[in-house]
Amino acid sequence: MGLKTLRKKKWFKIMTNTYILVLTIFVIWMAFFDTNSFMIHLELENEIDKLEKEKEFLKNEIAKDKEILKKMSDGNELEKLAREKYFMKKDNEEIFLIEYEDSLKHKQDE
Repeated sequence: MGLKTLRKKKWFKIMTNTYILVLTIFVIWMAFFDTNSFMIHLELENEIDKLEKEKEFLKNEIAKDKEILKKMSDGNELEKLAREKYFMKKDNEEIFLIEYEDSLKHKQDE
């Protein structure tokens, strides 16, 4: 197959067209090598999705914390938290910690 017969084929004429060649090189350059390439664009989209999910999670955490702060503005709730979580007591009280048998067996196994 000579060069003359190859030049007569329709697909060869289309592929050697200057506009097609330039367009093909441009598309390849923009898709893979440019600073705003398609691959980088996909990575940035994934990063945006991840950050939006984190933003939503943090908004929910802020709402929970606001609810806790609202509860803590009440003196009774604050006292309840201090007694249950930090085992605080008034001066004239005694604290008794009750442990169940399951937790005692677990501590002895360790």
